[in-house]
Amino acid sequence: MAGKVIHAEFVLNGQKFIGLDGGPYFRFNEAISFTIACEDQEEIDYYWSKLSHVPESEQCGWVKDAYGLSWQIIPSHLNELQQTDAQIQALMNMKKIIISDLEAAGLEK
Repeated sequence: MAGKVIHAEFVLNGQKFIGLDGGPYFRFNEAISFTIACEDQEEIDYYWSKLSHVPESEQCGWVKDAYGLSWQIIPSHLNELQQTDAQIQALMNMKKIIISDLEAAGLEK
């Protein structure tokens, strides 16, 4: 076990995280993800460009990074953008969330 990290603590954006080596039986999967609540499309685009490494796994703001960890990159006001059936349908068809498209879907009748 020499040279292996078994336990780690780190801080990201003021939030403390603890990582444990779960051995070969416990790997990353979609049951674990981090959420990044973004203020605008520019911020969504920024994080998406940095974290997207598995395009075939992308849907509804979910992205998988180079290590296989899932992230949800969403607008901070996502609840407001899901008020109509058209908005929900639009979201279900997106990979990266496009705020203006959800806003436009909310205007549809």
